Order: sequence, then structure tokens, then C-alpha cells
Amino acid sequence: MTDSEYSPEIISGGYRAIDEEASVRANRTYWDGSAADYLAEHGSFLGASEFVWCPEGVHESDVGLLGDVARRQILEVGCGAGQCSRWLAEQGALATGVDLSSGMLEQASRLQREHPLDPSTVPPTFLQADARALPFPSGSFDMAFSSYGALPFVKDAEVVLSEVARVLRPGGTWVFSVTHPVRWMFPDVPGEAGLTVEYSYFDRTPYVELDGDGHPVYAEHHRTMGDWISLLVDSGFVLTGLTEPEWPEHNRTAWGGWSPLRGQVMPGTAIFSTRLPE
Repeated sequence: MTDSEYSPEIISGGYRAIDEEASVRANRTYWDGSAADYLAEHGSFLGASEFVWCPEGVHESDVGLLGDVARRQILEVGCGAGQCSRWLAEQGALATGVDLSSGMLEQASRLQREHPLDPSTVPPTFLQADARALPFPSGSFDMAFSSYGALPFVKDAEVVLSEVARVLRPGGTWVFSVTHPVRWMFPDVPGEAGLTVEYSYFDRTPYVELDGDGHPVYAEHHRTMGDWISLLVDSGFVLTGLTEPEWPEHNRTAWGGWSPLRGQVMPGTAIFSTRLPE
């Protein structure tokens, strides 16, 4: 869930090749530089301790994709400012969040200072880490999830999925939301121009933004629906559900390329629900 206008360094954007490490460096730079502005823009929508899956406004309290979370050890991959983990803590979960961006984790600390959780709640633990190398022993968590975190921004998503599988216990749940793959065919704008197919669904060339010196400062990667399912199966997960949220009538908020206009006719988000075999 991004808005590229946050970074004043961005000069141009387009579809071009980028390697794994350059993609990670670019997105660390982007989120470190844009974290405060991102929260200023979207903080009221995301809340201080709410679990919102997507720009459509789907809340975990309404859909229950994780099921019973009380006393469960839960990992959030790409936690941003940690609002989802904070909500889980209020439900009695033992939540841990990791994020690549120190800027985002600073926002998580700010939320805790300005909106402290109830003293009876065990607050989440937040760590800075690359999702491709999670700093936990194998079998550490009952569940893991990601709300638009990490996966769209890494070229080697299979490494993230393998790491998640490693740190989950047998039978563990893994749920994540990403931009719906069909959206790659359309310009990422909220108005009428965003309703006309312009790109090939099968073109996996990443979208990369550059600064004035030609250095990548943002990167996002496309995978088809088939790609995601293949990656999940190859990592050992069993697909248990796929949620494609419809745009709710009460949500009149445009978020980058997500808007009521586009949401009426095309999916904007895909939420994959999976588990590891026992």
C-alpha cells in the first residue's frame, strides 16, 4: 500500500530490471525517508492499533482470517508502524513484528508513546530485519501474517516464503495480502485512466523509481496468481483460502491507485490464507 509521491528524491519511474540486493536497498531508502509522511497521510485510516488488511478497509475483527489468536505466538512480516501487531496484542496474542525500515519502526515507537496499550497487555516486540533472513529459530511461531508487507518489494519472494515456513511450527498459519495480480495490467491511477488495460499481465518486469542520479529508490515486483500459488506450494504451504475483497460502499477514500471507482469493477487486493501440514 504505497504512494510514490512521498519521496521527494524520486525523479522518474518505469519498468526495468533490478537485482535482489538493489531492490532491498531501494525500498529501505524509500520507507526510511517516507515513513513519517506515510503515517501522516494514512494514519487515520490505519488507526493506532487496528488490523486493516488492505485499502478496501477489511478489518481482521470482521473476517477472522487468523482465527483464535489469544495466547498464540504470532509474527508480522513487514510490520511497518506495527498497528496490526498492536491490535493482536490487545486480543491476547504474543506478537512480534519485523520490518526492514528503521524509519517505520521509529513510527511504531511513536505510536506506543502517544497511544500506549493497556498496562495489562503484553506489548509487541519489534525488530529490524530483512524478511529474507528472519532472526528466529525454526518453529518459533504458531502464526505469521503480512498486510502488504515485504512481499511486493522483494524480487526473491520465494526466500521470504521459505523463511516464514521455517519459523512456523507444523500446522502453522500464514496469511498475507498483496496487490491483486490483475492490477498490474492497468495504470496505477484512481480515475478513469486506471480502467483501461495498458500492460501485459504476463510481463514480470519490476516497476522501479529512480532518483536524480539514476539510483533505484523504490521497487515493486509483479507476480501472476499462478506464480503466487506455485511459490506457496514450493515452500510447503497448503492454500486454504483466497479473499478478493469487494470495495465497500461506505469507503470513499482513495489510496494511490485504489479508489471507489476502480474498486467497483476490479479487485485491488488478494489475501492468501495458507497453512503448513501437521
